[in-house]
Amino acid sequence: MSDAITIAGHALREAVRRRVLLVVALLTAVFLGLYALAAFEAFASLERTSGGPAGIVPIDERALAGGTLLGLAMFVALFLGVVLAIFLTLGAVRGDAERGLLQPLVVRPVGRTTLLTGRLLAASAVCAPYVVIVFLAAALITRAAGDFTPASHVVPAAGLALAVVTVVAISLLGSTVLGTTANGIAIFMVFATGLTAGLLGQIGDGLDIEGLKTASSIISWLVPFEALYQNGLYALTSDIGGAAGVIVQLGPFGGASDISAAIWPWAVAWSAAAVAVAALAFKRRDL
Repeated sequence: MSDAITIAGHALREAVRRRVLLVVALLTAVFLGLYALAAFEAFASLERTSGGPAGIVPIDERALAGGTLLGLAMFVALFLGVVLAIFLTLGAVRGDAERGLLQPLVVRPVGRTTLLTGRLLAASAVCAPYVVIVFLAAALITRAAGDFTPASHVVPAAGLALAVVTVVAISLLGSTVLGTTANGIAIFMVFATGLTAGLLGQIGDGLDIEGLKTASSIISWLVPFEALYQNGLYALTSDIGGAAGVIVQLGPFGGASDISAAIWPWAVAWSAAAVAVAALAFKRRDL
């Protein structure tokens, strides 16, 4: 394990050297700035249209605005986390092998499985805290702008963290069989497939079409980051009732859904299986 941690530290230093983290930090600051502007303007508009001070804005309107804004923040946090995960891992195996960087590292006592584990730890250690920080920052901004607090902070944040770890596992698996560019495209397509599953479920719920709802559920469990995202959206707005609750739970890019608690161990097992397959493919690869 110490060798894997050493490899993880090396990968993190390489990301810093390439200024990947600096670029991500700057773009995140821009997003949070725009989000703050939108949140303050949205709640200020509610105050003006209500004809009274902030304290008497109707709770359904406040909940609708706050839930929608935080749902959007969840999606953006997941999207940015996925982009970060892809750029940290898309060339972890074949890309580095083609550049001649792996051969000196995979000899004993380090080995291929250790190197893969180190890359998993490095990317997860960056991406998981990143999405949690972005979501919590957006939640604080929303509270300051409109005194809106979601039903849960823990479940959405934990769901985002585990969701992005599953993407790291997928990207590492892809890096063992695909070139850098092909792997990046493939992971973005997998992510788009997950979003499509959420939209299908949304349409199925709206039109009461069992086939679409079933297809959405199957795809969401096949790519568990989408199920975790839907579950986080549901936990975010589960205390909002009435018409506002129905509207806000539709969510941006996929509706909220009360997914079974089994999604948590399933996502962990799914990610572990993806990494195990990646390790097997890596061992069979001729460098």
